[in-house]
Amino acid sequence: MKKLIGLFLVITVLFLFFSSCNKGGSSGSIPTFDQLKLGEDYTNLKANIRFKTHRTDIVDTILAGYIKDFQKMYPNITISYEGITNYAESMTTRISTPDWGDACMIPTTVPLTELENYFQPFGKTEVLEKTYNFADNRAFMGTTYGLPSTSNVQGIVYNKAVYQKAGVNPLPKTPDEFLAALKKIKDNTNAIPLYTNFAAGWTMGAWDAYIGGSATGDPDYMNQKLPREKNPFANRGNGTGPYAVYYILYESVARGLVEKDPSTTDWESCKGRINRGEIATLVLGSWAIVQMQEAGPNPKDIGYMTFPITVNGKQYASAGADYCYGVNKNSSKDVRLASLLYIKYLVDKSNFDYDQGGIPTVKSHPLPATLAAFDGIQLVADSPAKKGEEDLFSNINVESEVGLNMDNRHVISIVESALKKSPTLDNLVAGWNANWTKAQQKYIK
Repeated sequence: MKKLIGLFLVITVLFLFFSSCNKGGSSGSIPTFDQLKLGEDYTNLKANIRFKTHRTDIVDTILAGYIKDFQKMYPNITISYEGITNYAESMTTRISTPDWGDACMIPTTVPLTELENYFQPFGKTEVLEKTYNFADNRAFMGTTYGLPSTSNVQGIVYNKAVYQKAGVNPLPKTPDEFLAALKKIKDNTNAIPLYTNFAAGWTMGAWDAYIGGSATGDPDYMNQKLPREKNPFANRGNGTGPYAVYYILYESVARGLVEKDPSTTDWESCKGRINRGEIATLVLGSWAIVQMQEAGPNPKDIGYMTFPITVNGKQYASAGADYCYGVNKNSSKDVRLASLLYIKYLVDKSNFDYDQGGIPTVKSHPLPATLAAFDGIQLVADSPAKKGEEDLFSNINVESEVGLNMDNRHVISIVESALKKSPTLDNLVAGWNANWTKAQQKYIK
């Protein structure tokens, strides 16, 4: 018996030893994201990562360069990117099957309550948020399932030379001041005052990003108050709230302050056109700044202004995660580990977030110069939902078919209605409110 016990102890010690000697392979459990030491751990790991991305414009350039740099540390890990144009819709469908790939930008259409069904855990949120900004963005019940590729401040890209030529000074701070500025641009320049990017479809989703912090100044609005608010899309009468955001779009189109035919807009060419001064304004997150600067000979003409809403005499700007990196929980252990290591490289070392003009994911990294204009503007990050209500917003949003930040049909309907000047914006949002109320009655007891 003593010999058997001794043999058992030896086997146990050897098992623990080899489990802990995990620097060259993938035996044992997968470490959490914060535990990984880039360039030190698992340097002999062999794996092939199939990575899905929305950044079709940089697959063969910037992303290809990242792969080469990463492989200096991990020569046996290969990464193949697939750029997807209609990303959110396509990936929402793809992840319903287990073998969609190995890593991706997590679609925001996936409810937080369902993240664990599709994605590998990165670790405890309370641990990760000590090092990383917005670590709670793709998290549920204290576990994070993805970290931001970059994070955005929500404002408006504009051509400073065009605004100066039109005599727009100071920059507008309310919806009506903004519409007046667009009218000045139309009257005094040859530039398109506001380019909708309507034909691209996905670009219309940008408008939803302003209805929270930018329009209310309240970090609790989106995830805690909006789900319970009565008629949240109604006109508040003071130029704030969701209505004020959609009012700007509706009136810009109705007053002819956009391109002649929104159905003919072109996403790629708009970058060079705003750089050259043919377009004055694009309503997009800060991720777009660098793309517009690099698209032509006039990078210094590209500016970024606060969204034109003022709350009690003060302007705010929503700030939050862009697409978050995620790993397929159904991939093999080696591939999941390799994917986490590559994402660790992207987040900690690549400088992608900084180079794209966004808020760096690593808290200790500095803000880029492109956000200098937001100095003094209070940035508002959405508070998470209250405990026990993590899926309340998502349930109401889906049930009502309004589709904030996930389905662009409601924003597209604004442009279509404004072109015909029927229905009015008030009538349009009345329908949203009615559907929102019915959904509330189903999910709020």
